[in-house]
Amino acid sequence: MWRHIASNALTFFVVALFLVGGVVAWGSSQYSAPGPLSEAMCLRVESGSNMRRVSETLEAQGAVSSKAIFRLGVDYSGKAGDLKAGSFRVGEGASMEEIADIITRGGQNTCGTEIIYRIGVNSKQIQVRELDPATNLFVDLARFDPTEEEPAAYQAAREDSDTTYNVVMAEGVTSWQVMDTLNAMDVLDGTIEAIPAEGTLAPDSYEFQPGDDPNALVARMTAAQSEFLAEAWAARADGLPLESPEEALILASIVEKETGVAEERRQVASVFVNRLNLGMKLQTDPTVIYGVTKGEGVLGRGLRQSELRRETPWNTYVIPALPPTPIANPGRESILAALNPDTTEYIFFVADGTGGHAFATNLEDHNRNVAEWRKIEAERAASDGG
Repeated sequence: MWRHIASNALTFFVVALFLVGGVVAWGSSQYSAPGPLSEAMCLRVESGSNMRRVSETLEAQGAVSSKAIFRLGVDYSGKAGDLKAGSFRVGEGASMEEIADIITRGGQNTCGTEIIYRIGVNSKQIQVRELDPATNLFVDLARFDPTEEEPAAYQAAREDSDTTYNVVMAEGVTSWQVMDTLNAMDVLDGTIEAIPAEGTLAPDSYEFQPGDDPNALVARMTAAQSEFLAEAWAARADGLPLESPEEALILASIVEKETGVAEERRQVASVFVNRLNLGMKLQTDPTVIYGVTKGEGVLGRGLRQSELRRETPWNTYVIPALPPTPIANPGRESILAALNPDTTEYIFFVADGTGGHAFATNLEDHNRNVAEWRKIEAERAASDGG
């Protein structure tokens, strides 16, 4: 009898193990399987929230089939304590496992409203935009000059504690322009007293929080530029007429200001490298302009002959080498172009009317290119006048 009871108990235990194993396997498959969400959504996780509240929100909005399985899966994966506050895009059909990763890995918000302070070469702009989760595309709510009256969308975004903030610095802006913009942003707390060294700030997008010190933003920009310059310098081409990373930065800033066509940066760099190797003056207008403005704003007109002849440390029509400092903050591609230029025999270039340049290896061909450019200029002037 006892043997029969023991046999039944063992059988029951084995069956129970199989049942538990089956439930665990089913729950695991549910956790990693595609979810029921039919259209992408923005999930907002408030500061101080927890996985229980988030799981209830996800179930209520149809993003998960079971809040209990979601919480068990998060617990089992060891992510229960890693919840991050913010607004996150949850894609159509996202699994519970994918959602757990989205809300625990941190980093920049992937959904919601964003305010962007854009520092451009010729202008400044504030943009307010919002991600449409269904299309994963941003929709503009407002764009305006900082000197204009603030639109309602901007004020509303400022009042929303979940809004993200970014400063976007374009390639080719000067350090004075960066300082001037950051000091004028009332969302930051502090003042930059001295203009950062020209060329040492990395053009990029920088997320920040209201109340941050602008000097901390500058420090991040400087660190990013320094790190990339060091990497690029270590991988530079052989035989360049550049004695230091600082000289590479100077050349890169000239390349940055001379062309907006990405495909010809290395060709432009080759012209200046060839001129340096030949002991020729660089004769580039952007350096002359910098000597006039010191990087404080845009010249807004053509150069005068007197300015082309005036001796300044940056006038490469007068000085026989690189200027003493960069003339702007170059981006990564211009730095790479300066340190790995194309191998050419070009020593001249001039605008070709398409936004790019016509290159030449000798003065005769260059003069022909210049004449063609003058013809294009005259035709455009006549057309504008008509």
